[in-house]
Amino acid sequence: MSAATTQETVQTQGPRTPKVFRARTKGAGLGLVAWLAGLLFFLPIAWMALTSFHSEEDAATNPPSVAASLTLDGYREFFGSGGGASPWPSLINSLVASTASTLLVLVLALPAAYALSIRPVKKWTDVLFFFLSTKMLPVVAGLLPIYLFAKNTDFLDNIWLLVILYTSMNLPIAVWMMQSFLSEVPVAIIEAAQIDGARLPTILTRVVAPIALPGIAATSLICFIFSWNELLFARVLTGVVAQTAPVFLTGFITSQGLFLAKVCAASLVISLPVLAAGFAAQDKLVQGLSLGAVK
Repeated sequence: MSAATTQETVQTQGPRTPKVFRARTKGAGLGLVAWLAGLLFFLPIAWMALTSFHSEEDAATNPPSVAASLTLDGYREFFGSGGGASPWPSLINSLVASTASTLLVLVLALPAAYALSIRPVKKWTDVLFFFLSTKMLPVVAGLLPIYLFAKNTDFLDNIWLLVILYTSMNLPIAVWMMQSFLSEVPVAIIEAAQIDGARLPTILTRVVAPIALPGIAATSLICFIFSWNELLFARVLTGVVAQTAPVFLTGFITSQGLFLAKVCAASLVISLPVLAAGFAAQDKLVQGLSLGAVK
């Protein structure tokens, strides 16, 4: 290679080096910001977990005692070893209400999303807006009518009332999400199934559902989290029989005595099902949300 060619190559590649350096620096900076944001969101959870293993006296110190001795007293109190109420009925009620309402939401939202995406009805955007507009009503505005209805129909302190309420609350957002997911399903596959004689239930369960499984998983997880964390309706409409886990958690907050470590222990235990579900479905959750966002 001649000297002129070498000089030309260096002159050609030279200006690219600062651009590559700036791109790598920008990528490293964004990575650092992402790690800092992740730590910022994780720090309260880690602090809650650490506080749950402290005694009430150490948890109530100001500033907090980080190096205090660890104990399981908060968890023993939560599980009723000190003579308190057992949390298992409340946890089972939350599991039943969240799981049953999520299944009902999927059964109702899948055909609705199919009609709005793959076989769109007229003015389907107006239909979606109507679904979403139902979420604009403040929850407290409908609390009194629902309470009076439950009281007159003897539905107070009934877990199935919560199932119906959670289903109606999560159905609009589920239809909105799944319509976006199902719009990515190839219509040719559905037409081929129809040519083979498949009816609508078969198409939904054996053709559409497997393809849209990441979106269905993302929708299910979000509906489950919303149902599990709901407090207002559960607090007002339940008593002892249908009490859910968030309502049981509020019983540890008193006007007298120390309760911080016990509340942190209870909060961590109650959060575990949601964290476990999110960790188990994290790949499908990310895939589903990305599928609904990318067109």
